[in-house]
Amino acid sequence: MNGGLVRLREVFETLNPSERKVAAFILQEPAEMIQMSVADLAVRSGSSQAAIVRLCKTMGFKGYQDLKLKVAGDLQEPLATGYQDIRPNDSISAIIQNVSNNNIQSIRDTMKIMEEGKVEEAVAALDQAKRIFMFGVGASNLIGMDAQQKFLRINKVCISFPDPHVQLTSAVMLTPEDAAVCISYSGETKEVIRAASIAKENGCRTIGITKYGDSTLSRSVDIPLYTSSTENEIRSGAMSSRITQLNLIDILYLGVASRNYENSVKYLDQSRQAIKRL
Repeated sequence: MNGGLVRLREVFETLNPSERKVAAFILQEPAEMIQMSVADLAVRSGSSQAAIVRLCKTMGFKGYQDLKLKVAGDLQEPLATGYQDIRPNDSISAIIQNVSNNNIQSIRDTMKIMEEGKVEEAVAALDQAKRIFMFGVGASNLIGMDAQQKFLRINKVCISFPDPHVQLTSAVMLTPEDAAVCISYSGETKEVIRAASIAKENGCRTIGITKYGDSTLSRSVDIPLYTSSTENEIRSGAMSSRITQLNLIDILYLGVASRNYENSVKYLDQSRQAIKRL
C-alpha cells in the first residue's frame, strides 16, 4: 500500500497555497509526518487542519490515515535515485544511466498510482467494443499507432488516424458499440478533448490516458487512467511519459488478449505466419 509521495509530487503545482504548504512538508519530512496527528501536521507545515482534509480529498484518499498509510508504504521501499535531466556535455555513460533510470522510475511511479478497478473497467470496455478508436496528437498519436498495431493482431478493429481533423470526423461516427481511447499527457490538448466530448455525446465509452491529477480530459472521459512522469527541460519532449503510456497500452492489450486467450493465440500465430511468408 503506497503511492502517497508520488501522488503529492504529481499534483504539487496544481494545489492551492495552503495545501501546497502541507504537501511540501510531507515531501520533505515523510518519516516525521507519519508519526503526526492532523493537528501536529497543521502546526509544523504552517497550514491548517482544514487544508489537510482538503488535500486528502483532492488526492482521492479516504482520509488522513489513508494518506499516512500510503506514505509509510513508500518509506518501506528502497530509496529511488529520482529523475535526472540531461546536462551540458554529459558523457554517453551518464546519458545511458539517466535516461534508463528515468524510464524505469516513471513505470514504477505509475504502478503506484494505477487503480486496478479502473484498468479492469477499461479492459472490459475495449473487449466489448466492436471498434476501438485512438485519439492523440503529436507524440500521443504514436501511442495510438502502437495500440492499433497490437489490437489488430488479435482481430480487434483498432483505428488511429494521424490527422486531428480526421480524428474529429471519425469521432462523429462513433456509436455505443465502440470505444475511444483519448491520449494527452497534459490532459489539455484541445483536439483530443473535443474528440472525447463528441465520442461521449454519441454514447461511446471513452477512456483517457493522462498525467495524474485533475485535468479537462480526466473530467471529460468515462474512465480516466493515469500515468506518472515528471517532464521538464530536455525531457519535456515526451520521453518518460511516452514510456509509461506505452506500458499502459501493453497492459490494456494483454488484458483484452487474456480474456480471449485461445482466439488471441490463434490470430497472433496467423499474423506471424503471414509475415514470415514475405
